[in-house]
Amino acid sequence: MCGRFTLVQVEKIPTRFNAQIIGEINLRKRYNISPNQPVPIVFQESPNKVEEMIWGLIPHWAEDPKIGNKLINARAETLLKKPAFKESFLRRRCLVPADGFYEWKKLGKEKIPYYIKMKDSSLFAFAGLYDVWKSPDGRLIKTFTIITTEPNELVKEIHNRMPVILRKEYEEIWINKEETDVKKLQSLLVPYPAEEMEAYPVSKKVNSPSYDSEDLIKPVKIYIIPKNEQSQFDI
Repeated sequence: MCGRFTLVQVEKIPTRFNAQIIGEINLRKRYNISPNQPVPIVFQESPNKVEEMIWGLIPHWAEDPKIGNKLINARAETLLKKPAFKESFLRRRCLVPADGFYEWKKLGKEKIPYYIKMKDSSLFAFAGLYDVWKSPDGRLIKTFTIITTEPNELVKEIHNRMPVILRKEYEEIWINKEETDVKKLQSLLVPYPAEEMEAYPVSKKVNSPSYDSEDLIKPVKIYIIPKNEQSQFDI
């Protein structure tokens, strides 16, 4: 799954995605984006605009918004089989700007956080789906989920899933209103080439959703010690 990511180069979004920021969006650098937080999104309905949406998809038909806590990710292989995602896959696709994400590797009894990004540190887009839910008091709440797929050669050493990162030339196809070819859309949901990415261990401070600081993406050393003891971080 993908449960944390970064958006440090937020000021580059308008140029990178050829989209205008709409409304009041917090443009601060984000080093630890977590579920239930607002994120700038480029979406199918208005592909030339950027709006904030909450991470954790609430289907428009949902009675309880808490379902969004369980829908932060959507498996690419089952999008058309899940009621929560099928309609959005066909009509409400989006781009989730990011410049890196975190996954946790099991090492004995511990889980070691790794930061994964492009080798050139460039901004990219996760493939996402969104929906609009109407609250009992009439507010329209836009939410999204990040699609995941099998890991590439780099990520599989850390985790058994990875978020779908779209190649830049496929982003326009993904949010094109006129694109209805299901097989073509599904063909985009593949692991990103491992040779263009890098990963390294980072501080366990990332485990706390409330901690959001630049030091989270700095590499740390892991000391491997006997199995009956715990690994130690150089932090």
